[in-house]
Amino acid sequence: MNEENSKKIWAYIQSAGDKLVGKLPPSRHHPKGRNPYAHVAICVKSKFGKSYKEITDEKFDEVIEYIDFLVENPS
Repeated sequence: MNEENSKKIWAYIQSAGDKLVGKLPPSRHHPKGRNPYAHVAICVKSKFGKSYKEITDEKFDEVIEYIDFLVENPS
């Protein structure tokens, strides 16, 4: 992904993390609480098989839609 799109995705991940604070279900693996920013980044990496910086520019809109899905469906 080019640098401009990468920065936009990162800002969108941060915004999504802000919206998910306190909304993720508790986990025994995270006794001090879950990190919503890491959650979004890990989910993106899991779905696309690459970090957000490595995803092609052609998938920019798809990544944004997936992040929106994560915010609407906290898990």
